[in-house]
Amino acid sequence: MKETNWKDCLTNKSAKTATPDIKRAESLQETANERISLIKEINEKNCNFVFEDYYTSVLELLQAITFRKGYNILNHLCLGFYLRDVLKREDLFLLFDDLRYKRNSLTYYGSRMDFETAQQAIEKCQKIIKEMQQKSP
Repeated sequence: MKETNWKDCLTNKSAKTATPDIKRAESLQETANERISLIKEINEKNCNFVFEDYYTSVLELLQAITFRKGYNILNHLCLGFYLRDVLKREDLFLLFDDLRYKRNSLTYYGSRMDFETAQQAIEKCQKIIKEMQQKSP
């Protein structure tokens, strides 16, 4: 059954309660920050790869938050529901869900984004990253 909310994620065990893992959260946060720091320029040739790096950093920061709170979330959809239903951030959920769709299209269907679309997606990632970094100590 496909999850439609956070409660479904818990029921279907796509999200599990766990002992808070501060060390793992800090490591993920550090990795995300390092990945972002390695991005030097965005151009038409590398924009899809840069987007993938930003999206991965978003995932790492979201996972860091959930590990601190004692959750292990097994899919991107449920990470989005955590944003929407637990953190009460519908605005970030909508951005994240759009990014998740774009990333799936790129990764699983080979649908590359044009430069402008990739730039907009990267800006959405940057907005989420900024918000998530404010949530993490």
